[in-house]
Amino acid sequence: MMTIITPKSWAAFVARVILGLIFFAAGFWKVFSLGAIEHARELFVVPYAVSFLPGWLLWVAGTSIPFVELMCGGLMVIGWKRFPAAFGLGGVLVIVTFGHLVADPLYAFNTHVIPRVVLLVLAMAMFQEDGLSLDAWLTRRRDAASAAS
Repeated sequence: MMTIITPKSWAAFVARVILGLIFFAAGFWKVFSLGAIEHARELFVVPYAVSFLPGWLLWVAGTSIPFVELMCGGLMVIGWKRFPAAFGLGGVLVIVTFGHLVADPLYAFNTHVIPRVVLLVLAMAMFQEDGLSLDAWLTRRRDAASAAS
């Protein structure tokens, strides 16, 4: 029987859950308090209306990002479908980085983007070590069922 909780599995769990909570909380607030349409209008359409970015793209990105953050953040918290969730969160971080650079080429990323990127990279680098995820539990269950048959 394999040990599930090791120092590496605990590190992976902590990075993954904190990352997930950050994005889940942001998405939850944007979807249920601010509203996805208002998020798009306030943070995408109005500030970037004078940029080269097309209005339809600003609306699509601004309304979809809150749902991606909510869903992918939740998946990271429970550790299910971690790679698709990490892919979604990475996409959000790329879009946010691009947007900030369009608005201000010297934007300081150290308070917002960099901590999330570090957690995302750490969580992804340690996927194999994360024995406390739902993905790992399902794999152990499937492997035990295969071995029993």
